Amino acid sequence: MRPGARFVIGVPFTWLFILVLLTFAIVFKISFADQTYTIPPFTPLFDEKGALQVFTKNYQEIFVDFWPSLLDIINPLSGDSGGNIYVLTYWLSIKTALLTTLICLLIGYPMAYAISRANPSIRNTLLLLIMLPFWTSFLLRVYAWMGLLSTNGIINTYLLKWGIISEPLELFYNSFSLILVMVYAYLPFMILPLYTQLVKLDNRLLEAAADLGAHPVKAFFTVTLPLSKSGIIAGSMLVFIPSMGEYVIPELVGGPDNLMIGKVLWQAFSDQANWPLAAAIAVVMVLVLVVPIALEQYFTNRENAKGSK
Repeated sequence: MRPGARFVIGVPFTWLFILVLLTFAIVFKISFADQTYTIPPFTPLFDEKGALQVFTKNYQEIFVDFWPSLLDIINPLSGDSGGNIYVLTYWLSIKTALLTTLICLLIGYPMAYAISRANPSIRNTLLLLIMLPFWTSFLLRVYAWMGLLSTNGIINTYLLKWGIISEPLELFYNSFSLILVMVYAYLPFMILPLYTQLVKLDNRLLEAAADLGAHPVKAFFTVTLPLSKSGIIAGSMLVFIPSMGEYVIPELVGGPDNLMIGKVLWQAFSDQANWPLAAAIAVVMVLVLVVPIALEQYFTNRENAKGSK
C-alpha cells in the first residue's frame, strides 16, 4: 500500500481509536475505582505507595442475584418479587430495542423495496422524504409527539370533538408511546441500508425465477430476501444499538414503568455522582452490544469462507 493510501486510511482509524478505544479504556478503568467526594469523584488507579487499587464492588452490585432476578423476569407466574434493578433495566432495554428493531424491519423493508423499484425520476424525491425528519431537531420531534399523544393532546382533542370516544385515550407515558416514538425516530436508519442493498438487486434474477415457474412470493423468499441479508443486518444493527441505550425518548414519553438502562446510567452519573458505578453500567452495556455483533460477524465470515472454497 502506498504512503498516500496509508495516510488516508490511517487518519479515520486514528480518530476512531481516540474516540472509541481510548475513551472506552478510560471508562473501563473508572469502573474499577471507588466513589469519593473529591475531584474527580473516584479513586486513582494507584495509591500513594504505587500499589494497584482495583474495586469490583460496582460489578458485584450490578450482578448480585443475577439468575434469580432473571428467572423472575422471564417467568410470568413468579409475580413482582423486586429483584436486581440493573438486571430489570437491562432486560427492558433489550426487549424494547428488539421490538423496535422488529417493527422497523417490518415497516421499513416494504418501503425500501418500493423505493428501490420506483421510477428513477422520483427515487431521489422519495429518499429525500425519508431523510427529511433529520433536518429538524431530534428533541423537537419528540416534543411534537408529546403534543400529539398527551391526554389533552391533538389526537384526543379531535377524537373527543368528533364523538369517536367518550373519554381520553391512554396514549402517552406508557409502552405504546415509547415504542411508537422509538420506531418513528429510528425507522430511517432501517430503510436506508435496506434501500442501498435492494437497489443493487439484478432484476434478471427475478425474471429467471419466474421463467422457472417460481411464484412471486416464492421468488421473494428464495431470491430477494437472501440477497438483502446484508442490508437487514446493517439496518438492524443501526436501530438496535442506539435503541438499547436511548435516554431522551424513554425519559420524555416512556413513563416510570419503562425504565431503560440509559436513565439508570444517567442517575448514577449525575444524581448520585457515582462515576465508577455509572462506568461499570456502561461497560456492561457495551459488552451486551459488542459480543453478539462479534459472534454474528465471526459466523458470517466462516460461512463466507466455506462458500468460497
